Parts: sequence; structure tokens; C-alpha cells
Amino acid sequence: MKIAFVVGDFPALSETFIVNQIIGLIQHGYQVDIYARHSRNEPKIHPDIYRYGLLERTYYAPFKPEKQTYDIIHCHFGPYGLDGLRLLELGRLQGKLITSFYGFDVTLYPLKFGNDIYQHLFQIGDCFIGISSFIVDKALALGCPKDKIIKLPIGIDTLKYSFYPRKTRSDEPIKVLTVARLVEKKGIEYSLKAVAKTISNYPKLEYNIIGDGYLRESIQKLIQELGLSNQVKLLGWMNQDEIIDFYYNAHIFILASVTAANGDQEGQGLVLQEAQATGLPVLSTIHNGIPDGVLDGTSGFLVAEKDVDALAAKLNYLIENPRSRIEMGKAGRKFIENYYDNKKITEQLIKLYQQILKV
Repeated sequence: MKIAFVVGDFPALSETFIVNQIIGLIQHGYQVDIYARHSRNEPKIHPDIYRYGLLERTYYAPFKPEKQTYDIIHCHFGPYGLDGLRLLELGRLQGKLITSFYGFDVTLYPLKFGNDIYQHLFQIGDCFIGISSFIVDKALALGCPKDKIIKLPIGIDTLKYSFYPRKTRSDEPIKVLTVARLVEKKGIEYSLKAVAKTISNYPKLEYNIIGDGYLRESIQKLIQELGLSNQVKLLGWMNQDEIIDFYYNAHIFILASVTAANGDQEGQGLVLQEAQATGLPVLSTIHNGIPDGVLDGTSGFLVAEKDVDALAAKLNYLIENPRSRIEMGKAGRKFIENYYDNKKITEQLIKLYQQILKV
């Protein structure tokens, strides 16, 4: 099978799930070419991009002048589904057209460009994928035909994110971790305020935040205002291999996602699945597709958006109950193995491709 992936920037450190999906298909023996609008000058690049020679498989706009034929044209994010549609109608690419929706493309993007932005794509496209129940419902509300869309979450490599049992010594600081871009929808402000409410009882608590973004300066200022300069570290961008070490050295994972003022929302919250796979209990919010990927009360806790008191209360509970942390970690690992294992997700994607080719 010959497959074209149509994306925005490639490679993009915050979209390693696309790289993982490409690699999964290559490992099944399929040819995958990548069509990207731009090459992003990332400070760090996923090592598998070099290992599998993905840059040699990538074509950047304006792409090849001659017609290219594929079995499947798989576009990632709605705006690039529109790119794929244009390439199809211009005769530059030929194949069955699939578009995956991830979050902003069914929330913020239609707010900017109108709820009818995808109408022609919905008419011509062969199939659509939503990574959560929330996103499927959003796409349906925008006009996607019900018989053309399925739910298929982003998977993770459960061998790479292996289970790591944690035991906390009485003299060891509790380590809290967030992995997120420093943007409004990630809710860093609220996780910091929750930590500030907790710190008086647990002065040894350490909070590491991995990621970068346009809110870095304001977050740094808030850390100082809350008196957390000694407890909180902003660690900047890291690749997946580096991040895994921080998962293994943490006790609690927090992602306090919110709906941004401009309407932007989280997609699946993939880092929550990564954290659970390693055995971390997670603390997050009832937001977009996040409830699909966390067993509330079993593998972690979900609270309302922006509810600092509820975040702090659940954080206190997890700190005070190491046995619950261990049990939640085990439950989270089993949940991820059953529903988010990348091999299983890739097999489901291949079956979808095969079904579409039969139509």
C-alpha cells in the first residue's frame, strides 16, 4: 500500500504522534510519503525521523509538479484536509482522501473561518477520523456525514513507555510533572495555583514543567508571584526519550487543560496516556476529549476547568495516599494497554484503509 501524509509543519516536536503513526505503517511494510507546507527549524528532532529517513520521504510546498498516485491520502488536521482536497482536485495527488481531526480544527478554526469551512471536504472526502467522542460530535455538528466518520484515538508505544513501579521514601520530595506547550489551553496557570495551595503542607514538593511557548514569560512571573521559585522549574523543550526519564522520576502528573479565550481547546491530551502507561496517576480536567482517555477515580482524577480548589484537593489526596497512587498507576497502565497501544491503533487504521479501498 502506498500512502501520502499531508501535514502542516514537518517535523514538529509537539506532533510526534504523526511520526509514530508513519513509523507504525512503515513497520507493516507500507510506503509513506509526507507532504508538508513548511519545514520547522526545531531545536530538537525526534530521533526516529533520522532512523527511518523520514526527511528523505518529505516534499515541501509547492510539492512535485507531476501527478503522484497513492492508495490513501491521509491528511492530519482539518486545514490540511483542505490542502489535500486542493491537491486532489488539481490533479497533483490521486487516491482515497481521509482527514483526521484533532482539536483546534473543529473548535477554533471554524470560529475563525465559518462553520461551513469543511462542507466541500465533507462532500468529497472518503472518510474522517476524530480522536475522541467530543471531536466526532463537533465534526458532525459542522456537517460531517455520520456514515463517513469514526473515532480512533492516537496511540502510544507501550513498550517505549513501559510501566515503572514507584515507591516513595518518607524523606523523598513528591515530584509533580507537566508536559505541555506553554499556551493558554494547557492551563498551566491553574496547576501552578493548585501547587501554591498545597506547598505549605508539603514544602519539599517539586514541580517540573517540560515545554515552551508564548506564555513563558507570564508563567515565569506567576511562579515568582506565587512564591514558587524554589519548587518549580521550567525546563523547556525536550524530545520523547528525555521526557520519559522525567515520567519515571515523577509521582504525579497534572494537565489542567481549559478552553482558551479564543475558543481553542485541547484534543486528546496524549501526554495523559503516556503518563498512565508509565504508571503515573494523573490529574486533569473535564475538557474536550480528555474524559475518554482517563478513568476518573480509577487511574486518576478529573475536575472542572479552572477549579483551583478541586485541583488542590485532589493533589493533596494523591500526595497523602501513596498506596492509592500505586493502585491508580497499575489501573492506568492496564487501561492504556487495552485501548491506546500504538500497535493496536495502527492495525485498526490499516483495516480502515483496506475498507475504504474496497468501496
